[in-house]
Amino acid sequence: MALIITEDCTNCDVCLPECPNEAISDGSDVNRDIYFIHSDLCTECVGAFDEPQCVEVCPVECIEPDPDHEESKEALQAKYETIHAN
Repeated sequence: MALIITEDCTNCDVCLPECPNEAISDGSDVNRDIYFIHSDLCTECVGAFDEPQCVEVCPVECIEPDPDHEESKEALQAKYETIHAN
């Protein structure tokens, strides 16, 4: 399952550099005023870390599972491998 950033985001910028898949943006590319996680790139850090790094560093705990993008651990691992195939 991909993660989402809720409206509680304070734009503190600590999550952005933590993502191994560069799935987090400042939101400007999707017309949002807060940070945004692109579900097609989010693997919840499966393949890179034991825990989602953005969740670990978020000071306001505004990152949660996205119920609209449920994926198994195997699917997340396959997505990670595809993203990093180059």
